[in-house]
Amino acid sequence: MSSENIDKATQTQIANIEKNSGKKLDDWIAIVNKSGFSKHGELVNFLKEKHGFTHGNANMVVHYAKQSHAGAAENSGDLIAEQYNGKDNLKPWYDKIMGEINKFGKDVEVAPKKAYVSLRRKKQFAILQPSTKARLDVGLNIKGIPPSGVVEAGASWNAMCTHRIKVEDEKMINKDLFDWIRKAYEQAG
Repeated sequence: MSSENIDKATQTQIANIEKNSGKKLDDWIAIVNKSGFSKHGELVNFLKEKHGFTHGNANMVVHYAKQSHAGAAENSGDLIAEQYNGKDNLKPWYDKIMGEINKFGKDVEVAPKKAYVSLRRKKQFAILQPSTKARLDVGLNIKGIPPSGVVEAGASWNAMCTHRIKVEDEKMINKDLFDWIRKAYEQAG
């Protein structure tokens, strides 16, 4: 595990985990990956309950195991290409949506993760996730505006999102979709 792109606090946390547990971070990643669990919360609970981890340490190890930690983009190749591998038909939808979002302003931070792309300003306002071969999910963070129309509550899908739009047809990539994304963008500034 290279520490080149890791901040000092994270390096200290990793060193403490290794010192206290007697195992290297790579060993814990292997344990997490072999645990049989796949969801982030399940993996965190696994480390807490079976191995006595604190929540913060368990969360960090799981982020490393799932390659969703800060700096993962530099370490794991082209995450966006990997997301659309086998879902090539959805990549033009992603490109079309991103083309419009980039018109909102120069302050949009694009942060690819293993399974989705996070879009941020001062905070995350949206995620774009190719969930199936036929559906691209757009998760949004919008306070004070109830979901309506094609927009549903998003928390049960992803705890980081208040709203979700299931894009299952290219015709859904329209003004209505971009109006919802813009609301999230504006609230995140």
